[in-house]
Amino acid sequence: MLEPLRQGLPPIDPGAVSTSASCALPARYEAVRGARKFTSATLDRWDMTDRFDDVALVVSELVTNALRHAVPADAPQEDGQNPPVRLHLMRWASRLVCAVRDPSGESPEARCSEEDFAAESGRGLFLVEAFSDSWGWHPLAGTLRGKVVWALFRVGPEQQQ
Repeated sequence: MLEPLRQGLPPIDPGAVSTSASCALPARYEAVRGARKFTSATLDRWDMTDRFDDVALVVSELVTNALRHAVPADAPQEDGQNPPVRLHLMRWASRLVCAVRDPSGESPEARCSEEDFAAESGRGLFLVEAFSDSWGWHPLAGTLRGKVVWALFRVGPEQQQ
């Protein structure tokens, strides 16, 4: 299940994955709150509550971007077999990856003009970049359509590097 999500991530030994969790999110903005709750519960189970603030902010931005820019307005609200947005959290010994899968193949783009910094929205990817150690995206392959936008956090001893 995780193999398509690993495509495009920085080199990490797939055999070193210690645990992962994922949840389907409905195509409604209330899903952002659900994603934060899922992240909180997952980090609590993994004894990583000290990382909640940064990780939850990034998860909120990634899910909001998926709902705002990647889910078509006429997308079915509920489809248990093929949810429009899915959040994946993957933990390695020294890394935590948050990945959000959505149905769009369009690349995420940060706004870059000075006037955009005064806007009330549109700074999500700047926040993702500021609060994570790295981020990126890749299109899905095979029968899966869309893309995955991911953010990587160093955890454990490497966190201080």
